[in-house]
Amino acid sequence: MTAPDRTGPEGRPRIDLPRLPAPGALYRRALLGALPGVGGRRRPDVPAVELGVTGVPVDPAHLADYDRVCGFRLADRLPATYLHVLGFPLSLRLMTAPEFPIPLTGVVHVANRITVHRPVEVGETVDFRTYAENLRPHERGRQLDVVLVGSVAGEEVWRGVSTYLGKERGAGGGPRPDRGDRPTPPAASAQWRVTPRVGTDYARVSGDHNPIHTSKLGARLFGFPRPIAHGMWSKARCLAALESRLPEAYTVEVAFKLPVRLPSTVAFSASGTGGSWDFALHDARQGRPHLVGTVR
Repeated sequence: MTAPDRTGPEGRPRIDLPRLPAPGALYRRALLGALPGVGGRRRPDVPAVELGVTGVPVDPAHLADYDRVCGFRLADRLPATYLHVLGFPLSLRLMTAPEFPIPLTGVVHVANRITVHRPVEVGETVDFRTYAENLRPHERGRQLDVVLVGSVAGEEVWRGVSTYLGKERGAGGGPRPDRGDRPTPPAASAQWRVTPRVGTDYARVSGDHNPIHTSKLGARLFGFPRPIAHGMWSKARCLAALESRLPEAYTVEVAFKLPVRLPSTVAFSASGTGGSWDFALHDARQGRPHLVGTVR
């Protein structure tokens, strides 16, 4: 990290970048840093700094490509999950810093919360800032939150909080998950066939080229028998199914459970009352949960 330029809204030192970083170079840095004797010394806590970039435009062709991959209608209004993709390279730059407490390779995205304060349209330019907070123990390692904030003309319009787990040997001390019986999945309102192309197509539009999503060998290196779908694709696909019934402003929160292996068939279910929704994604054959979420 370079020297801070100024102070952010929450009092953190802020570093402003001239443009969004290139995700490919950041992934190469992360893979290189995972080699023994190459990675830098990691901090015991999250860096007390935020990164920022201003004036990020929306490319209508990229937005249309994203809409197709995730199942949204083609429109000038941005889906709630699109700003996560647009600003993701900035968060990736933060997470691939040598001193970041959890290495990016093998990290697991376990939860995501997005708050839409108002819709964002094509033609608006977005200012992003990102920071990490709340490093805490977990039964399988440590987890933390990476916050990404989008603003237009000085007004915060969007906020995303991604919770990541870094698995560590000999970990302990965090809360243990509930080991009770698995509840019966709700009745499905739709089934979707998720092909291997979902992994490569979403990697292309999102910039998230983690090999666990796109390569059989890469998936096996990290303990998966075959590639898995991106968690944020699963979340976006669920929101696309609810698209016409979402309010102007809302918070959508999901917990990622078991990964969606590629290929597979998943079952989507949703129930709503008074503008709020509970939804879920399960394995269509065995009922294993992939994702549970709410819109409030």
